Amino acid sequence: MKDQAKVIAALLVGAAAGAALGLLLAPEKGEDLRGDIADYVNDLVSKAKDKAQNTADNVKQYSNNVVDSVKTKFNGAVGDAKDAVSNAKDKAQNYAEDTYSDAKSKAKSTADDWNNSVQNA
Repeated sequence: MKDQAKVIAALLVGAAAGAALGLLLAPEKGEDLRGDIADYVNDLVSKAKDKAQNTADNVKQYSNNVVDSVKTKFNGAVGDAKDAVSNAKDKAQNYAEDTYSDAKSKAKSTADDWNNSVQNA
């Protein structure tokens, strides 16, 4: 892209130099010639400003799009992480409750067995 910009700049400078030489060699009065040169230079400056403004606007729009895209992906990742944490928490809680119920039931069964053994002895 840098090489392309250099080529375009060289073409513009060459075109300006060629136009200036053409105007200098044209059979006009000096005052008219200076006015024509000034008008041509002003047109070139105006076009360059317009192109620079368009480029700046395009860069700004592109950067805004990139920022919006990154925000969207980040928010999606954060949402996925929250869902994963919530699911893990629910699974851990369910596992703990199931384990507690199993242990409680085994303890009660063992206690009942001992109670029966003591009463039968």
